[in-house]
Amino acid sequence: MRKRIALFGAVLAAGCSLAPSYERPAAPVAAAWPDDAAPGGRAAANLDWHAYFPDPQLQALIAAALEHNRDLRIAVARVAEARGLYGVTRADRLPNLDLTAGRAASRTPADLSSTGSALTAQRYDVAVSLVTFELDFWGRVASLAEAAKASYLATEEAQRAFRLSLVAEVANAWFVLLEMNERTALAGETLMSREETRKLISRRREVGIAGDLDFLAADGAYHSARAELANLERQRAAAANALVLLVGKPFDKVVVDQKLAEQGVVADLAAGLPSEVLVQRPDVLAAEQRLLAANANIGAARAAFLPRISLTGAFGTASRSLAGLFDNGSDAWSFQPALRLPLFDFGRAAANTDVAAARKVVAVAEYEKTLQQAFREVADLLAARDKLTTQLSALEAAEKAQAERKRIADARYEAGISSYLEVLDAQRELFAAQQSVVATRRAGLTTAAQLYKALGGG
Repeated sequence: MRKRIALFGAVLAAGCSLAPSYERPAAPVAAAWPDDAAPGGRAAANLDWHAYFPDPQLQALIAAALEHNRDLRIAVARVAEARGLYGVTRADRLPNLDLTAGRAASRTPADLSSTGSALTAQRYDVAVSLVTFELDFWGRVASLAEAAKASYLATEEAQRAFRLSLVAEVANAWFVLLEMNERTALAGETLMSREETRKLISRRREVGIAGDLDFLAADGAYHSARAELANLERQRAAAANALVLLVGKPFDKVVVDQKLAEQGVVADLAAGLPSEVLVQRPDVLAAEQRLLAANANIGAARAAFLPRISLTGAFGTASRSLAGLFDNGSDAWSFQPALRLPLFDFGRAAANTDVAAARKVVAVAEYEKTLQQAFREVADLLAARDKLTTQLSALEAAEKAQAERKRIADARYEAGISSYLEVLDAQRELFAAQQSVVATRRAGLTTAAQLYKALGGG
């Protein structure tokens, strides 16, 4: 028995693979980021999102999203499904044994019996059966198992990529909500200021100090501020709803009273070399696993041209009566090897090989496209990180200048040197500058969150 087992193991080990040797395609991207991106201090791949997003409220929202987001649940279930399919395919590489027990009874009438008498027969069987098992000489079953494993790993990497995207999207939605909250507060303050100015000019018109033109200008500015406030309140509600959808459940304890400048997110991530950073991204790894699956399927398609040897058998005991089922001499066995060699399939095997080869070409192109898209994403974000810092600094300086201009315009109007139109123009420019500062600050935080994802953070 030991010799037979050793021989059987040697036969299994003798199997070979007809799949092409896999070589990772060269990355079709530049060797360095464009414009010599400024170096950063921290490596995104080793940085947990808790450390990158220090705001406790944002951390709570991200944690809730990772627990309750329905799309992430679907992605996790897809991983479990792919893992199960891989387990099914892997099981085909090993013999499957079944324990069977049965009873068969028959009666042959006298006119059909060779003895001229009615015959009654019974049979009881208990056996361990070997379900049809293929000796995988050419690696067909192994290639199918390898393809299933790669598909499972691709699904797992895709789930990691979605999880990372979800972290960045929740952070971005939180920043948008803070932006809308700040801009709405600015619009509310502007509306109150213009309402007071409108009342003041109305009283001055009643006593003949101000004319109708000044009042109409103040009245128009007041209603414009009302419209802008309503627009921003609508956008703030939409931002809150978007955040609730990402989190996966309503949140009641979150107080949106923080400023964007208080978030503490610093986009000081090290860019590294494209050839090192991009191949570690989950979406790129998922594309490579799909390429590995396509490569393995070619081996399975090639093996379809060659003979298949399958084994079917059973070993157990049989008897005419249930009582004698385990008596001495009741051993029973069967062994049915089979050889199958395709002769004429009208090009089916060749067509399947062509399909597998074409799918590998598609997988290579998709892998290279994923790398190119990842390179562009990182390059855009690196450029945005540097330029948004300069833009924000310039806008903050412009805001200070417009605030000083409004102060002087108010003084000139009070002194009767200029008309109210000059004051109104200064108010509009200051309000626009304030809104631009808030929007640019939010854009910088969004860039930081997206760069964390693009560099394969955490």
